[in-house]
Amino acid sequence: ITEQLVARGDRVRVLCRGRYRRLDELGVECIQGDIRDVGIVTRACRDVDAVFHTAAVPGIWGPWELFHSINTVGTENVIDACRQERVAKLVFTSSPSVIYDGLPHENVDETYPYPYRFLCHYPHTKALAERAVLAANGDGLATVSLRPHLIWGPRDNHLVPRLIERAKSGRLRRVGDGRNLISMSYVENVAAAHLKAADALSPGSRVAGQAYFINEPEPVNLWDWVNELLRRAGLPAVRKHISAANARAAGRTFEWCYRLLRLRGEPPLTRFVASQLSTSHYYDISKARRDFGYAPEVSVEEGMRRLEPELRRLAAGDI
Repeated sequence: ITEQLVARGDRVRVLCRGRYRRLDELGVECIQGDIRDVGIVTRACRDVDAVFHTAAVPGIWGPWELFHSINTVGTENVIDACRQERVAKLVFTSSPSVIYDGLPHENVDETYPYPYRFLCHYPHTKALAERAVLAANGDGLATVSLRPHLIWGPRDNHLVPRLIERAKSGRLRRVGDGRNLISMSYVENVAAAHLKAADALSPGSRVAGQAYFINEPEPVNLWDWVNELLRRAGLPAVRKHISAANARAAGRTFEWCYRLLRLRGEPPLTRFVASQLSTSHYYDISKARRDFGYAPEVSVEEGMRRLEPELRRLAAGDI
């Protein structure tokens, strides 16, 4: 997002936890801090026209307080700071997991409701945050929530590295029958969607107060996509597999053991992960296309080509 804003001539300020060489190279103003600190968030929002709120703690395991304090309370701090500093626009990076109920999602649109129960703290706290952002629309602050699904691409420090590490260690298994379809979101397409939504956002506009799915138009077979990543990394395809029912049972058992024994780290499998890996979940982007002209600019094949050198380095242990 920052690179694309700078490329078109916008002045950018970034609130981040550390110092990052790439941000220094871009010449943007950097404020170091934590979104749980109301004062630093307010300072970061001063004299700006629009805020892109992308900060969150992701994950499938951990204490409620960690996820809630950052994902939910941190977002409330951003909303309060925007109001206090009279920011006109707030673009929130959400996730389709805010509506995930463990069932297959096939071409689901934004009318699908929030679930009554969540399988882990991340989607629960992000759903609370999204609802707060959308409720804040009005009174001089226009808000919008974007839900990119499975962001991938170069410089990923979350999804792809974990996948490669599990494959190298022999711990990667296909869950279910291998026929489930999913939506994917190439990172530069997601960033461009944020800019397009911000440009279309204003008080009373069609975009204001709305949530939007952001992903490639056509779903892909999850395990074909995983095996293509592994092939480009020079690693063998996934051979081992476990049934969806056994994976969910194992996830439930691991969760119970980790809670009871207060084990550190993350369980090797949870109900949320088992469900995500074995069911279809792909989303309709018609609303984003209609309201602010979203259209992916980088194809899946081109994205794979750009990612391949990094996949090779990850597989070789050079990153």
